[in-house]
This record gives sequence, C-alpha cells and structure tokens, in this order.
Amino acid sequence: MTVKELCDDCGFEALCLPEADREVHGAYIGDLLSWVMGRAQEDNAWITIMNNINVIAVASLSDVACVILAEGVTLDEELKATAVQKGINVLCSQKPSFETAMSIIGKI
Repeated sequence: MTVKELCDDCGFEALCLPEADREVHGAYIGDLLSWVMGRAQEDNAWITIMNNINVIAVASLSDVACVILAEGVTLDEELKATAVQKGINVLCSQKPSFETAMSIIGKI
C-alpha cells in the first residue's frame, strides 16, 4: 500500500506528501528519537506525537515511508517546507498513537 492510499483509507490528513507513491511496510510507534533511529525499519509508517526538526532528520536517517503525527499534532510551515525538501511524507491522525496503529493494522 502506498502512503497516499494509507492516508485515504485511514482518514488521515496529508500534511505533506512529496513521495505519495512510496510503499509502506510495517509500522513503528515511538517518541524517543534515539530509540526510533535504532529500531524503526525502512519503509515503516512511524507514529509519534513529536513535531520538531529532529523528527524530520530521524525520518530521513531511518528511511521511513512516512511520519504519522498522532493526537492532532501538526507541523508549522517551516517544518512542512523542510519535510518536502527532504522528501518526508507527513500525515496527521486525530487519534492517539495506539488507536492510530490499530487503524492501519491489516492495511500495510
């Protein structure tokens, strides 16, 4: 499933989709950036509530397919621009992290 399809199927808001056709395989939930950097897998959907510049850096280093910001967390315009520049897809879910993860089970 692509990031765009995941976004549409789960009702997430697309904050930026520079690589909308990227395939998603698996998911990882985490807010401790150093932990995520060592454990998230390539092409995962990474679910977090963090929304700072370091999230974009970790997403790039970990090569995740997308970042899903849970609990209605969003990005400011500067972070959106950085995410687009780095090719990082960012989605927003209104649900808590666990419920966000449950909504994508069986889809990826």
